[in-house]
Amino acid sequence: MAVRKLKPVTPGQRHKIIGVFDDITTSTPEKSLLEPLKRTGGRNSSGRMTMRYIGGGHKRQYRIIDFARERDGVAAVVKTIEYDPNRTARIALVVYADGEKRYIIAPTGLKVGQNIMSGKGVAPELGNTLYLSEIPLGTIVHNIELRPGQGGIMARSAGSYAQLLAREGNFAVLKLPSGETRMVLITCKATIGSVSNSDHALEKSGKAGRSRWLGRRPRTRGVAMNPVDHPMGGGEGRASGGHPRSRKGIPAKGYKTRSNKKQSSKFIVERRKK
Repeated sequence: MAVRKLKPVTPGQRHKIIGVFDDITTSTPEKSLLEPLKRTGGRNSSGRMTMRYIGGGHKRQYRIIDFARERDGVAAVVKTIEYDPNRTARIALVVYADGEKRYIIAPTGLKVGQNIMSGKGVAPELGNTLYLSEIPLGTIVHNIELRPGQGGIMARSAGSYAQLLAREGNFAVLKLPSGETRMVLITCKATIGSVSNSDHALEKSGKAGRSRWLGRRPRTRGVAMNPVDHPMGGGEGRASGGHPRSRKGIPAKGYKTRSNKKQSSKFIVERRKK
Protein backbone atom coordinates (compact mmCIF):
# COMPACT_ATOMS: atom_id res chain seq x y z
CA MET A 1 0.00 0.00 0.00
CA ALA A 2 1.05 3.57 -0.62
CA VAL A 3 -0.34 7.07 -1.00
CA ARG A 4 0.10 9.60 -3.78
CA LYS A 5 0.34 13.36 -3.44
CA LEU A 6 -1.24 15.33 -6.25
CA LYS A 7 0.34 18.32 -7.94
CA PRO A 8 -1.36 21.62 -6.96
CA VAL A 9 -3.07 22.10 -10.32
CA THR A 10 -6.25 23.29 -8.56
CA PRO A 11 -6.84 24.63 -5.02
CA GLY A 12 -8.63 21.39 -4.09
CA GLN A 13 -5.59 19.34 -5.08
CA ARG A 14 -2.98 21.46 -3.31
CA HIS A 15 -2.97 19.44 -0.07
CA LYS A 16 -4.73 16.34 -1.38
CA ILE A 17 -3.15 13.00 -0.48
CA ILE A 18 -5.08 9.91 -1.54
CA GLY A 19 -4.49 6.19 -1.37
CA VAL A 20 -3.63 4.10 -4.41
CA PHE A 21 -5.82 1.21 -5.48
CA ASP A 22 -3.07 -1.15 -6.67
CA ASP A 23 -4.29 -3.97 -4.44
CA ILE A 24 -7.89 -3.87 -5.76
CA THR A 25 -8.57 -6.53 -8.40
CA THR A 26 -12.16 -5.70 -9.43
CA SER A 27 -14.55 -2.76 -9.37
CA THR A 28 -17.75 -4.84 -9.60
CA PRO A 29 -19.07 -6.14 -6.26
CA GLU A 30 -20.71 -9.55 -5.76
CA LYS A 31 -24.43 -8.90 -6.33
CA SER A 32 -25.68 -11.62 -3.94
CA LEU A 33 -23.81 -9.98 -1.03
CA LEU A 34 -25.24 -6.46 -1.48
CA GLU A 35 -27.99 -4.83 0.57
CA PRO A 36 -29.70 -1.43 0.25
CA LEU A 37 -28.33 1.25 2.56
CA LYS A 38 -30.84 3.93 3.53
CA ARG A 39 -29.66 7.41 4.47
CA THR A 40 -31.37 9.27 7.31
CA GLY A 41 -29.85 12.71 6.84
CA GLY A 42 -29.82 12.92 10.65
CA ARG A 43 -33.65 12.82 10.80
CA ASN A 44 -35.81 10.55 12.96
CA SER A 45 -39.04 8.76 11.96
CA SER A 46 -41.07 11.97 12.18
CA GLY A 47 -38.62 13.89 9.99
CA ARG A 48 -37.09 15.96 12.81
CA MET A 49 -33.34 16.56 12.81
CA THR A 50 -32.00 14.70 15.84
CA MET A 51 -28.33 14.45 14.77
CA ARG A 52 -26.53 17.49 13.43
CA TYR A 53 -23.97 17.63 10.62
CA ILE A 54 -25.28 14.57 8.74
CA GLY A 55 -26.67 14.68 5.21
CA GLY A 56 -25.94 14.29 1.52
CA GLY A 57 -23.22 11.88 0.51
CA HIS A 58 -22.85 9.51 -2.39
CA LYS A 59 -25.32 6.66 -2.79
CA ARG A 60 -23.96 3.38 -1.44
CA GLN A 61 -24.83 -0.28 -1.18
CA TYR A 62 -23.91 -2.27 1.91
CA ARG A 63 -21.56 -5.23 1.51
CA ILE A 64 -22.53 -8.10 3.86
CA ILE A 65 -19.33 -8.97 5.73
CA ASP A 66 -18.73 -12.31 7.46
CA PHE A 67 -17.27 -11.20 10.79
CA ALA A 68 -18.09 -14.51 12.53
CA ARG A 69 -16.15 -16.86 10.18
CA GLU A 70 -18.20 -19.76 11.57
CA ARG A 71 -17.69 -22.16 8.61
CA ASP A 72 -15.13 -24.25 10.48
CA GLY A 73 -13.06 -26.81 8.62
CA VAL A 74 -14.21 -25.72 5.14
CA ALA A 75 -11.48 -24.39 2.86
CA ALA A 76 -12.05 -21.14 0.97
CA VAL A 77 -10.12 -19.48 -1.82
CA VAL A 78 -9.71 -15.71 -2.22
CA LYS A 79 -11.27 -14.58 -5.52
CA THR A 80 -10.98 -10.76 -5.37
CA ILE A 81 -9.76 -7.87 -3.22
CA GLU A 82 -12.32 -5.05 -3.35
CA TYR A 83 -12.98 -1.50 -2.24
CA ASP A 84 -15.76 -1.03 0.32
CA PRO A 85 -17.29 2.47 0.56
CA ASN A 86 -18.67 1.68 4.03
CA ARG A 87 -15.33 1.05 5.76
CA THR A 88 -11.69 2.09 5.67
CA ALA A 89 -10.32 -1.43 5.15
CA ARG A 90 -10.31 -3.46 1.96
CA ILE A 91 -12.57 -6.50 1.73
CA ALA A 92 -11.94 -9.88 0.10
CA LEU A 93 -14.45 -12.11 -1.68
CA VAL A 94 -13.84 -15.73 -0.70
CA VAL A 95 -15.48 -18.80 -2.25
CA TYR A 96 -15.85 -21.93 -0.11
CA ALA A 97 -15.39 -25.46 -1.42
CA ASP A 98 -19.16 -25.93 -1.70
CA GLY A 99 -19.53 -22.76 -3.79
CA GLU A 100 -20.78 -20.37 -1.10
CA LYS A 101 -19.46 -16.80 -1.42
CA ARG A 102 -18.71 -14.44 1.44
CA TYR A 103 -16.94 -11.14 2.07
CA ILE A 104 -14.31 -10.89 4.80
CA ILE A 105 -12.09 -8.06 6.06
CA ALA A 106 -8.91 -8.36 4.00
CA PRO A 107 -5.69 -8.53 6.06
CA THR A 108 -2.45 -6.96 4.82
CA GLY A 109 -0.70 -9.28 2.36
CA LEU A 110 -3.72 -11.41 1.41
CA LYS A 111 -3.48 -12.40 -2.26
CA VAL A 112 -5.95 -13.65 -4.85
CA GLY A 113 -5.82 -17.44 -5.10
CA GLN A 114 -4.72 -17.88 -1.48
CA ASN A 115 -6.49 -20.52 0.63
CA ILE A 116 -7.90 -19.65 4.05
CA MET A 117 -9.69 -21.64 6.75
CA SER A 118 -11.22 -21.21 10.18
CA GLY A 119 -11.85 -23.40 13.21
CA LYS A 120 -10.03 -25.80 15.50
CA GLY A 121 -6.64 -27.19 14.50
CA VAL A 122 -6.11 -24.68 11.68
CA ALA A 123 -2.55 -23.43 11.04
CA PRO A 124 -1.92 -19.90 12.41
CA GLU A 125 -1.34 -18.40 8.94
CA LEU A 126 -2.39 -15.09 7.39
CA GLY A 127 -6.16 -14.83 6.94
CA ASN A 128 -6.99 -17.93 8.98
CA THR A 129 -9.39 -17.60 11.92
CA LEU A 130 -8.57 -19.53 15.09
CA TYR A 131 -9.59 -19.69 18.72
CA LEU A 132 -7.40 -17.59 21.01
CA SER A 133 -6.48 -20.79 22.84
CA GLU A 134 -4.62 -22.05 19.72
CA ILE A 135 -2.90 -18.87 18.52
CA PRO A 136 0.83 -18.63 19.39
CA LEU A 137 1.79 -15.91 21.88
CA GLY A 138 3.05 -12.68 20.32
CA THR A 139 0.94 -13.14 17.17
CA ILE A 140 -0.65 -10.10 15.50
CA VAL A 141 -4.44 -10.56 15.13
CA HIS A 142 -7.53 -8.60 14.07
CA ASN A 143 -11.34 -9.05 13.89
CA ILE A 144 -11.46 -10.28 17.49
CA GLU A 145 -14.60 -11.57 19.20
CA LEU A 146 -15.55 -10.28 22.63
CA ARG A 147 -18.05 -13.08 23.27
CA PRO A 148 -17.82 -16.61 21.78
CA GLY A 149 -19.81 -16.86 18.54
CA GLN A 150 -20.63 -13.14 18.46
CA GLY A 151 -18.43 -12.33 15.47
CA GLY A 152 -15.38 -10.10 15.46
CA ILE A 153 -15.94 -6.57 16.76
CA MET A 154 -12.46 -5.36 17.74
CA ALA A 155 -9.56 -4.25 15.47
CA ARG A 156 -11.49 -4.03 12.20
CA SER A 157 -10.54 -0.60 10.77
CA ALA A 158 -7.73 0.07 8.31
CA GLY A 159 -4.26 -0.78 9.62
CA SER A 160 -5.42 -1.82 13.09
CA TYR A 161 -4.32 -4.94 14.93
CA ALA A 162 -3.98 -6.39 18.41
CA GLN A 163 -1.22 -8.54 19.89
CA LEU A 164 -1.74 -11.71 21.91
CA LEU A 165 0.47 -11.23 24.98
CA ALA A 166 -0.38 -14.11 27.34
CA ARG A 167 -2.90 -16.72 28.46
CA GLU A 168 -4.11 -16.98 32.05
CA GLY A 169 -6.59 -19.76 32.77
CA ASN A 170 -9.71 -19.24 30.66
CA PHE A 171 -8.56 -15.83 29.42
CA ALA A 172 -6.16 -14.50 26.82
CA VAL A 173 -4.47 -11.12 27.38
CA LEU A 174 -4.57 -8.83 24.33
CA LYS A 175 -2.96 -5.46 23.71
CA LEU A 176 -5.59 -3.55 21.71
CA PRO A 177 -5.07 -0.78 19.10
CA SER A 178 -5.99 1.89 21.68
CA GLY A 179 -3.12 0.76 23.94
CA GLU A 180 -5.53 -0.91 26.35
CA THR A 181 -4.57 -4.36 27.67
CA ARG A 182 -7.63 -6.54 28.08
CA MET A 183 -8.62 -10.12 28.95
CA VAL A 184 -10.78 -12.01 26.45
CA LEU A 185 -12.08 -15.59 26.76
CA ILE A 186 -9.84 -18.11 24.97
CA THR A 187 -12.97 -19.59 23.33
CA CYS A 188 -13.30 -16.39 21.25
CA LYS A 189 -11.98 -16.30 17.69
CA ALA A 190 -9.53 -13.93 16.04
CA THR A 191 -8.04 -13.67 12.55
CA ILE A 192 -4.29 -13.77 11.93
CA GLY A 193 -2.64 -10.61 10.54
CA SER A 194 -3.28 -6.87 10.57
CA VAL A 195 -6.08 -5.11 8.68
CA SER A 196 -5.27 -3.90 5.16
CA ASN A 197 -5.01 -0.30 3.87
CA SER A 198 -2.73 0.86 6.70
CA ASP A 199 -1.88 4.07 4.82
CA HIS A 200 -5.45 5.31 5.19
CA ALA A 201 -4.32 7.44 8.16
CA LEU A 202 -1.99 9.41 5.85
CA GLU A 203 -4.77 10.54 3.50
CA LYS A 204 -5.91 14.17 3.33
CA SER A 205 -9.14 15.15 1.62
CA GLY A 206 -7.83 18.43 0.21
CA LYS A 207 -11.22 20.13 0.08
CA ALA A 208 -14.51 20.39 1.98
CA GLY A 209 -16.39 18.78 -0.90
CA ARG A 210 -14.90 15.36 -0.20
CA SER A 211 -16.46 15.46 3.28
CA ARG A 212 -19.81 16.23 1.64
CA TRP A 213 -19.39 13.17 -0.59
CA LEU A 214 -19.03 11.12 2.61
CA GLY A 215 -22.26 12.58 4.01
CA ARG A 216 -20.65 15.00 6.49
CA ARG A 217 -22.07 18.50 6.62
CA PRO A 218 -20.09 21.47 8.00
CA ARG A 219 -19.65 21.42 11.79
CA THR A 220 -20.20 24.67 13.63
CA ARG A 221 -17.70 25.40 16.44
CA GLY A 222 -19.17 25.91 19.89
CA VAL A 223 -17.26 29.18 20.42
CA ALA A 224 -18.92 30.61 17.30
CA MET A 225 -22.40 30.14 18.80
CA ASN A 226 -24.49 32.24 21.17
CA PRO A 227 -24.70 31.41 24.90
CA VAL A 228 -28.20 30.02 24.41
CA ASP A 229 -26.86 27.42 21.94
CA HIS A 230 -23.66 26.22 23.58
CA PRO A 231 -21.81 26.49 26.94
CA MET A 232 -18.75 27.86 25.08
CA GLY A 233 -20.75 30.44 23.11
CA GLY A 234 -20.97 34.21 23.58
CA GLY A 235 -18.47 36.71 24.96
CA GLU A 236 -17.14 39.99 23.65
CA GLY A 237 -14.87 39.76 20.60
CA ARG A 238 -13.22 36.46 19.79
CA ALA A 239 -13.58 34.81 23.20
CA SER A 240 -11.83 31.44 23.50
CA GLY A 241 -14.83 29.86 25.25
CA GLY A 242 -13.26 28.71 28.53
CA HIS A 243 -12.97 24.99 29.26
CA PRO A 244 -13.84 22.74 26.31
CA ARG A 245 -17.11 20.90 26.76
CA SER A 246 -19.99 19.41 24.81
CA ARG A 247 -23.25 21.13 23.97
CA LYS A 248 -24.80 19.47 27.06
CA GLY A 249 -22.01 20.73 29.33
CA ILE A 250 -19.98 17.52 29.69
CA PRO A 251 -16.24 18.40 29.78
CA ALA A 252 -14.11 17.21 26.85
CA LYS A 253 -10.39 16.45 26.50
CA GLY A 254 -9.56 14.27 29.47
CA TYR A 255 -12.81 13.97 31.43
CA LYS A 256 -13.62 10.28 32.00
CA THR A 257 -17.21 9.33 31.16
CA ARG A 258 -16.91 5.56 31.64
CA SER A 259 -19.05 4.22 34.49
CA ASN A 260 -16.98 2.84 37.38
CA LYS A 261 -19.70 0.22 37.93
CA LYS A 262 -19.35 -1.23 34.43
CA GLN A 263 -19.20 -5.05 34.50
CA SER A 264 -16.40 -5.35 31.94
CA SER A 265 -13.97 -3.21 33.99
CA LYS A 266 -12.67 -6.35 35.72
CA PHE A 267 -11.36 -7.64 32.36
CA ILE A 268 -9.27 -4.52 31.66
CA VAL A 269 -5.71 -5.11 32.85
CA GLU A 270 -4.35 -1.68 31.83
CA ARG A 271 -6.30 1.35 30.61
CA ARG A 272 -5.50 2.99 27.29
CA LYS A 273 -2.84 5.68 27.21
CA LYS A 274 -3.90 9.32 26.87
